[in-house]
Amino acid sequence: MNIIVLCGGLSLERDVSLVSGASIANALRERGHRAVLVDLFFGYRGEYDKPEDIFTLPYDDSFAEIKESEPDLDAIKMSRNQPNDSRIGDNVVEICRAADIVFLVLHGADGEDGRLQAMFDLCGIKYTGCGYLGSALAMNKEIAKKIFIQSGIKTPRGIVVSKFDKVRECPGIPCVVKPRSGGSSVGTSVVTDMADYDAALEAAFRCEDYALVENYVSGREVDVAVLAGRALPPIEIRPKSGWFDYKNKYQSGMTDEICPTDFPQKIINKLTEAAVNVHNALNIDIYSRMDFIVDENGEPWCLEANTLPGMTPASLMPKEAAAIGISYGELCEMIISESMKKYK
Repeated sequence: MNIIVLCGGLSLERDVSLVSGASIANALRERGHRAVLVDLFFGYRGEYDKPEDIFTLPYDDSFAEIKESEPDLDAIKMSRNQPNDSRIGDNVVEICRAADIVFLVLHGADGEDGRLQAMFDLCGIKYTGCGYLGSALAMNKEIAKKIFIQSGIKTPRGIVVSKFDKVRECPGIPCVVKPRSGGSSVGTSVVTDMADYDAALEAAFRCEDYALVENYVSGREVDVAVLAGRALPPIEIRPKSGWFDYKNKYQSGMTDEICPTDFPQKIINKLTEAAVNVHNALNIDIYSRMDFIVDENGEPWCLEANTLPGMTPASLMPKEAAAIGISYGELCEMIISESMKKYK
């Protein structure tokens, strides 16, 4: 197949997306596909007579590594040096139309929030993963939380605080403060002292104008991916220090990730059932990954859902798939084949 692997963009999770994209493109080429890696923001600047020619041209996968902190988006905007404010680079739509399918590897804004999926639907461009509605519902943690509660899914109590509020409510200490629509723990803080609350809000407001403040649930952090309607084995996350922040997520050796977990089967069943319930409640299709805390009573509390989970070598979903014998390349092809079904 001719496949565009679309990554990058203007998101604080940009570096994660680039590394995920390069890994996917290489895996697909090894399995006989013609895969071209394209940055959504910078576009494709190579020369070609017609769009489909790019699948036979030399490719360059010399993209970024994941640093200890998120990228400087202002510097990235300046480096493009194009006379417009478009968040979509040169030739992106044209070459995506020429592909058999676009493998979306965009995390956060401009890729995981449904806007790009809606545009591709209007353009008749086939793409992997969730459609625009499920993407939008999952990305907005305030809306997702309301759906969890309506669906009987345990989730920490939370409120939304605006940067424009004169009085900033707090649901109690300890709490977790995060951007309402962010990911990869960027702008997220665990607050254990009320004196640190305003600083945590300001960290979230650097990402967007609204923060979600949740009651802190003590327990073991677990992720569960869903593929084609079925849950993969849960994976437990144990940071060696602190909590599962951006650095501990993506820097090698910072976190132990255990899959399969040592939970009793009863708790594993609760986790996998809850993951599928979240996937369905948010109208997600193809694949997703849910974040949970399992409390001291063995009850799973859902924190959020990811509709385009990370696919770096350190990412959780590929490790869950590997636990049941699905290789990285096989996982990529399964995502494509399941995605193609909705176009037949």
